[in-house]
Amino acid sequence: MERRIVVRHMPYVRANLVCARTVPRGKKGFTLIELLIVVVIIGILAAIAIPKFANTKQKAFVASMKTDLRNLVTAEEAYFADSVKYTSNLGTNFATTTGNVLGAITVTGDGWNATETNVNVANPVVTCGIYIGSTSVAPAVKEGEPKCQ
Repeated sequence: MERRIVVRHMPYVRANLVCARTVPRGKKGFTLIELLIVVVIIGILAAIAIPKFANTKQKAFVASMKTDLRNLVTAEEAYFADSVKYTSNLGTNFATTTGNVLGAITVTGDGWNATETNVNVANPVVTCGIYIGSTSVAPAVKEGEPKCQ
């Protein structure tokens, strides 16, 4: 036995229907799809930009180590100007930046060398070195120029 559904004309239903677009005429707005597209575009731009700034903090720590080593050269040269020799202990005449750890300053026959690390740069560990004279210390390869690896 087959059932048939008969739809009759019901004029009272038509008056109660709500239009698909409820924004009154004369007012403008954004649809949901337009807003979603904007959010997706912002997400894509953020995904591109975030990795570029991810290692900025590590670069700042490395820059502070290089600055400390340049300041060490100035302090050693000032000591040399007064005493006509280099020293492995500058005492209160030299202080490192917070977080930087100065390794031993090694006095050689014609100069000195030193290395420095930073406690905040743990993975990978970055070591910076500098030397004056003919005895280099890794990773420094040019006299008076701090080098990090």
